[in-house]
Amino acid sequence: MTRRDYVRAAIDHQAADYVPYLIDFCPDAWELLRPLAGGATQEAFIDNDVQDFTAPWWQWHDLGPEWSAMEAPRSRPKVIGTGSYPEFIESLKRARDTSDKYFLVRIYGSHFEKAYFSRGIENFLADMAGEPRFAKRILNLIIEKNLVMLENILALPEIDGVLLGSDWGSQADLLMSYDTWQEMIRPGEQAEYDLIHAYGKDVWVHSCGNIERILPCLVEMGLDVLNPVQPEAMDIAKLKRLYGDRLAFWGGISTQRTLPYGTPEEVKAEARAVRRLMAEGGGYILSPAQSIQSDVPVENMLALLEVAREKVTDGGSNGAPSGR
Repeated sequence: MTRRDYVRAAIDHQAADYVPYLIDFCPDAWELLRPLAGGATQEAFIDNDVQDFTAPWWQWHDLGPEWSAMEAPRSRPKVIGTGSYPEFIESLKRARDTSDKYFLVRIYGSHFEKAYFSRGIENFLADMAGEPRFAKRILNLIIEKNLVMLENILALPEIDGVLLGSDWGSQADLLMSYDTWQEMIRPGEQAEYDLIHAYGKDVWVHSCGNIERILPCLVEMGLDVLNPVQPEAMDIAKLKRLYGDRLAFWGGISTQRTLPYGTPEEVKAEARAVRRLMAEGGGYILSPAQSIQSDVPVENMLALLEVAREKVTDGGSNGAPSGR
């Protein structure tokens, strides 16, 4: 099996002798690892089973002071495109010639976050409650533009999946009411998921925090992979039990406790325990719940990578130190 096959098997809930991994390192963490890399690039040293790409996209442009004021603005927001399609297409083709990895286009801040980037989070949450017509108008505008940008890239055969991102939760609960999420967020998300699926690609979503109340909705909507699955915010065993046959998980290893404060042996033990739980019957891509930062000791980073690269003996439950 290729590395692409292993990722697809995980998403399709097929047990395999290897659980793929996708571990992100912040720049400050990579600076700690760099002296051990022997001149290798970060991509080569970490050697994830998923290769990331940034597609041409769009952003807010020259909004002006009224967009940061408390009162909802009445003007149409200005936007500007970013990136180059020829360069993006060439990068995909060049990478596919030499890589057997799963290709993921990452688009963070794609919807709810995109809306509050225009206003500030406090103002936009107030808009959702006090100026719902304005809030819906901005959210609809974002989705209209997103769908155009997505359709420009989804026909490319090299792409396997698309990651959309919006943090809907705090560590305690949703940032908005369940009804507000259903009314204002779900329709636009559904339109994006449907378009991505129409081109045969997988839908990945990043949302920090406790979003347990909307997980049944996300499953109904056809979400394929959920990230970051923070163990401090949600009971990951419960998530696996309730949704593990329909939803794949990427994350789950603690970046608030074990990785920064544990020993290397504790890191290995937790990583193997999370893999044992979440990869049963497939449906897991191994990773910490968030990107690794420089508060994690180098020894713990290396311990995590050691476990990530292990073969497994029963569909994910046990690790045996062996290369891919």
